[in-house]
Amino acid sequence: MRRLPGGDFVMGSDRFYAEERPRRCRRVEGFWIDETPVTNREFAVFVAATGYRTVAQTPPDPADYPGLPASMARAGSFVFQRPRGALDLDDFGQWWPFVLGASWLQPLGEGSSIAALEDHPVVHIAYADAQAYAAWAGKSLPTEAEWEYAARGGLETEFAWGDELAPEGRMLANYWQGEFPHENRMLDGWERTSPVRSFPANAFGLYDMIGNVWEWTCDWHAPPVTEKKRSGSCCVRQRDDSTPAVPGIGFKVLKGGSHLCAANYCQRYRPAARYPHPIDTSTSHIGFRCILRDGDRT
Repeated sequence: MRRLPGGDFVMGSDRFYAEERPRRCRRVEGFWIDETPVTNREFAVFVAATGYRTVAQTPPDPADYPGLPASMARAGSFVFQRPRGALDLDDFGQWWPFVLGASWLQPLGEGSSIAALEDHPVVHIAYADAQAYAAWAGKSLPTEAEWEYAARGGLETEFAWGDELAPEGRMLANYWQGEFPHENRMLDGWERTSPVRSFPANAFGLYDMIGNVWEWTCDWHAPPVTEKKRSGSCCVRQRDDSTPAVPGIGFKVLKGGSHLCAANYCQRYRPAARYPHPIDTSTSHIGFRCILRDGDRT
């Protein structure tokens, strides 16, 4: 883990998506954060120690999902599958099928495995799975503000390294190059996830804060809130979103984008980017990392 001192920073962006606006000043206290997303190797240690089964490995209870066909009450997860040609970008179901048997241990479905993927980020992680690992490790999941502060590395630029996505043509993160969802030129060398530390760390010494996999935060998704300045400081502490913004299945904030973010679709390979995701749903591009707040250390 790396210790970050905390402090004031500018959160959000006015350039891209409405849910990131407005740019506002925030303050976070000091904390420790994992250098990388949790890997398959690390998650396997947790599972071996606890016998934990993830949401994707557990058949859903039809009582929780009225109208669910009995044939679909089976374990599995959503796996990205690249189509052969251009498609309507408004219909993501065309490249996100629900695959029976898909889980962290079988990331592409039944018959696949994590052999040779031990140092890739663990995926097919629902919110409860990330919480369970963090509790076992004696850590926590970051707030959205803590995560963004860490990703920025002390900069106020659009990307974690500056204001150019690929300065001088260099690939500095694992994201989609080409026309999404059918053309992936793989200029970064990877079609799906990449091993952690495959790309340079940010100024705080943290890897894969941008691209590779989306990461869970503990905040419920809600529009950004602006608050008046307090005497003696330009910033206020990030609020704690402790209740769901919508009834039923809640949506938590994902941060960082993934290997599927592209210039023509989901330009969320940036610290300010945020995305609402249902807490009961896992996919092949969602993982997490943990933090340890200064006040929690003994």
